[in-house]
Amino acid sequence: MAIRGNLSEASLADVLQLLALGQKTGCLSIAREGSFGTVHFAGGRVVYAELVNRRDRLGDRLVRIGAITPDDLARVTAATAPADDRALAHALLAQGLVERDVLVGEYRTQVEEAVYHLFSWSLGVFTFESESETDDAPDVALVSVSADSLLLEGARRVDEWTQIAKKVPSLDLIFELDAPLLAQREVPLSATQQRLLPFLDGTQDLHTVIERSGIGEFDVGKAVFGLLTAGYAQRVGRSAARRQPPPESRVAEHRNLGIAFYRTGMLAEAQREFHRVLELREADGVARFHLGLVQLRRRDLAGAHDTFLRASQEPDAPAAVLHNLAFVCEQRGDLAAAAGSLEEAARRVVAPDPRIPLSRAMIALRAFDLAGAEAALVEARQAWGARQPSAAWFHVAGLAAALSGDGARAAAVLEEGLTLHPHAAALHNNLAVVQERRGSYELAARTIEHALLEDANCVQLHKNLGDYLYRAQRYDEACESFGRVVRLMPSHGPDVYLKLGNVHYRRGALAEARAMWEQALALDPDNRIVRANLEAMHRATTPAAPVPAAVADDVLVRGAA
Repeated sequence: MAIRGNLSEASLADVLQLLALGQKTGCLSIAREGSFGTVHFAGGRVVYAELVNRRDRLGDRLVRIGAITPDDLARVTAATAPADDRALAHALLAQGLVERDVLVGEYRTQVEEAVYHLFSWSLGVFTFESESETDDAPDVALVSVSADSLLLEGARRVDEWTQIAKKVPSLDLIFELDAPLLAQREVPLSATQQRLLPFLDGTQDLHTVIERSGIGEFDVGKAVFGLLTAGYAQRVGRSAARRQPPPESRVAEHRNLGIAFYRTGMLAEAQREFHRVLELREADGVARFHLGLVQLRRRDLAGAHDTFLRASQEPDAPAAVLHNLAFVCEQRGDLAAAAGSLEEAARRVVAPDPRIPLSRAMIALRAFDLAGAEAALVEARQAWGARQPSAAWFHVAGLAAALSGDGARAAAVLEEGLTLHPHAAALHNNLAVVQERRGSYELAARTIEHALLEDANCVQLHKNLGDYLYRAQRYDEACESFGRVVRLMPSHGPDVYLKLGNVHYRRGALAEARAMWEQALALDPDNRIVRANLEAMHRATTPAAPVPAAVADDVLVRGAA
């Protein structure tokens, strides 16, 4: 179950407290302009956190304190290609290159610092994706930090930083010590202030001081604030535009941000970052592939087709590019081109990929080739081997069974899928449709209500539930469901507005009924039922006017069902 929101409406502290109290397991993603961070939970406790494109990585910290040599770090990184600091930590421990206590100490500090940094974000969006178990399950997690302790310390730091920012408003400021006054001091300096003295020489901004000293941003700001307040240091200027990282670093930074934005659903920001990568390096296949995914999710089928087609022309283009190109072609109705792309994808795979025959099955269904679809589904399930098929396989298999007229088999397939994928809202929805077709209206309604617990923003689920409630003449509840449909997608279809108008008419709310029917007619100008209702309402001049025939007929037909 996903949780989404905006930091302007719910603070990060509120979100962390909610996840901790609910003992949630999963990943919280937070994104704002140009920045992205994640916090991973296991049983309501924080087990990992990171900031994308953070310069001060775990390996750098370990090298700085002498826990590992630069050569050893480079060798492990080259051999394992760790996806993040969590993977790097496990690789270092597996090879015995770092004492566990030392590594865990630095690891915990970095996790905590990442969370504290995220506390300073007041703008942005967040998404929590629950998981049955995280990559860092409790039995292998290097740290497990109470969210309460992070909340308390985070709140303290936010309060303190409000004061610090009055004297240290930016990290690109340069400070210099007043050596004579410092020599005459009567109050001893803190350990952090002592460590910073060699760096406050009037030439290095605070960004550089943080990188070279290895001290966190908050502690540097607090130490400098104290020195400024006592008069031991003064601001001498601001650094020029910070030196641009080398091109490879810039490419990686934009690419990583794009992927992070894509994963959290910030599609416009992701598209912008991938375009920046391609401006720097036109042949970057990873960026072009993800740009196609973004365009696909934004329903820009023409753009996605051109992007995947361009990517597929590279000699080393992976099968995934051809597979996605096939999907775009299928969505555009070009089934022949889709089949051709799938054949090429099958030739490029290293090992059997069940997703390719599954896509063939979907194309066969679109072409009403039920035998071909069944054969492709069998091939896909065999390719999974001992693994369980994905929710998508059960979705397509259920459609194939339903289209062949075998409602019992369709229900059995979907029920099996839900035992393996209980959070798949699409399977709940399809099962409800099958149940309704078999006459089990109440059972279908309960299935849809359960599906809405998994995805409360799915328009089709609210529409189907409204239809079932409408047929059962539970008009008030149906009106609520249809109301959610039009709030989520005002252009969903005329049928919703027709039924909303019917409900309002029965309530005697004639103005509301007229507005709903007019909206239905705007979406479907040739709808004879809506037009008849409006004409009957227009002719009605007395309270004794008859109910419009289309409305009455609709109720009689639904009631008989």
